[in-house]
Amino acid sequence: MSKRWIVAAAAAAGLAAVAISGVGGQTRPAAGAAVACDPDARPANLNFTLKDVSGKDVKLASFKGKVILLNFWATWCGPCKIEIPWFNEFQLKYKDRGFVVLGISADDTVEQLKPFVAEQKMGYPVLVGLGRDDVQDALGPVYGLPTTLLISRDGKICQTHVGLAKRAAFEKGILGLL
Repeated sequence: MSKRWIVAAAAAAGLAAVAISGVGGQTRPAAGAAVACDPDARPANLNFTLKDVSGKDVKLASFKGKVILLNFWATWCGPCKIEIPWFNEFQLKYKDRGFVVLGISADDTVEQLKPFVAEQKMGYPVLVGLGRDDVQDALGPVYGLPTTLLISRDGKICQTHVGLAKRAAFEKGILGLL
């Protein structure tokens, strides 16, 4: 396990303790952003191609023009398991309005992902991020899991949620960008 993921595991344990106490994780909108996106928000580098759990190439740039909830997660991450059903709901509820959830598994093999994705009934693209620190570095930094970005239709990172955030905070951000 890399040094980055040892730190991430420690952070996940701390975040799980925070989740149990009922306090949400850190939610950081782009500077000055309230519900919508700050015009000076940092652009998201979507110039990456990753494999999905079926081995198919998925270009992140192909989702430009949609509101994207991009979630870095892992099968061993307790807070991630709490958020996944919410993301499934959001995908179903808002997909017809130009919204998509993308899950990037940061630390799992395809063999670990396939049964987990089926068990969780993940109805959105799940991408293999193992060994892809370049993606994490370009969109992050990702210091802990889950880390979730809300990206506007014009490709700007409008919000970053580090750790377990409240369901209502995600939905408010999504609605502000739709």
